[in-house]
Amino acid sequence: MELKEYFTGKIFKLISETADELGLECYVVGGYVRDLFLQRSSTDIDVVVVGSGIEMAKALSVKLGKGAHLSVFKNFGTAQVKYYDTEVEFVGARKESYSHESRKPVVEDGTLEDDQNRRDFTINALAVCLNKNHFGELIDPFNGLDDLHDGIIRTPLDPDITFSDDPLRMMRCIRFATQLNFFIEDKTFEALIRNKERIKIISKERIADELNKIILSPIPSKGFIDLDRCGLLELIFPELVALQGVEVRNGRAHKDNFYHTLEVLDNISKQTDNLWLRWAALFHDIGKPKTKRWDPQVGWTFHSHNFVGEKMIPDIFRKMKLPMNEKMKYVQKMVSLHMRPIVIADNEVTDSAVRRLLYEAGDDIDDLMLLCEADITSKNEVRKKKFLDNFKLVRKKLKDLQEKDYKRLLQPCINGNEIMEMFHLTPSKEVGILKQTLKNAVLDNKVENKREPLMQLLIEKAKELGLAMSDNYDLI
Repeated sequence: MELKEYFTGKIFKLISETADELGLECYVVGGYVRDLFLQRSSTDIDVVVVGSGIEMAKALSVKLGKGAHLSVFKNFGTAQVKYYDTEVEFVGARKESYSHESRKPVVEDGTLEDDQNRRDFTINALAVCLNKNHFGELIDPFNGLDDLHDGIIRTPLDPDITFSDDPLRMMRCIRFATQLNFFIEDKTFEALIRNKERIKIISKERIADELNKIILSPIPSKGFIDLDRCGLLELIFPELVALQGVEVRNGRAHKDNFYHTLEVLDNISKQTDNLWLRWAALFHDIGKPKTKRWDPQVGWTFHSHNFVGEKMIPDIFRKMKLPMNEKMKYVQKMVSLHMRPIVIADNEVTDSAVRRLLYEAGDDIDDLMLLCEADITSKNEVRKKKFLDNFKLVRKKLKDLQEKDYKRLLQPCINGNEIMEMFHLTPSKEVGILKQTLKNAVLDNKVENKREPLMQLLIEKAKELGLAMSDNYDLI
């Protein structure tokens, strides 16, 4: 099929007519053309106009009529036309020059050649003409089509200039290589190493956006390994780099927790597209460097690394400009609890342990189990099989509990407010002890979660603490 056969839709026909009526050269460029050759669907269309992109967008919007929505960004010289589920971005062809202190360029009107020269990578510099006389012709001055076929990421011009001018392109370089499973050409990669310090002028929000896209890639470890190899990872996420290395003492070594973490991330990425669960996989062992100890009796230990990691997360999220909301709390929860199912699976799978696990994890229990199963990376196949078999048993017991009204079943029917009223207390250590007594009894299934047996247990514990019941309190 000829290339022009891919541009037969109504939107392209009207863009072509509008361009010719206005006497403007007009080209589809960038990601839409790249994804067309990669056979990836895309509804976002970027159009370069040699002239006024805003004038072109306004005229097209009129032609499309009902269903078209025009947005003009005069300061940037761009305009967008939304037509149902399709978005077309128009920009005038331009050339750019940069100062060393900023990634914001000085922009001047230019030719198509100028515009292709300023593109980040050869695979994004492809252009297809929409004017009638040359409709569907490919303009590929940097052999981007060959790089697409060969799976190569390279810059159109000198990579040192490309990355120094706009250092965000370094993150984009690794992101595209990860998303597409492409190889970064040697000279381009060497320029990443030379220019890595330039990343410091890029906002943390933009870096986090690229990291999210890397994490959501099919094999995200590829991106983090490239970030590490070129030195960018140390600058943007040093806590992850701190997991690297293996220390040997008395012939006993621990695993390299950096590569283990990336293996866990890849494992969980096969099971879920949940961005924050993938972040949890990346963070799950983040506390290990701070908790590493040598014990002559057992070897290397990382006791309480899950709790240390949980406490580290807010500072890291804040520094990296990740959201300080329920998403962060979710990641904290996953990191804090990620050892619990493993501990259960390493011992006898008791009803009490499973009830406690479900109580702590709540509605996130399925995500937690996915994380824990992804965390089993042992090369000892016998031990690995034991864990996975025990996880099946844990899942079965969880399913049995979930099929009942587990929130009511596991939450004591006498709450803290009632305890304070009963014993005429204000919030205090004693209230916490009494609540914990009821909670333990219910989770360990020592008594039924009913008012009468819990009340009896509560009164006995109160007597031990020297607490007297309020005279006016009705037990019924």
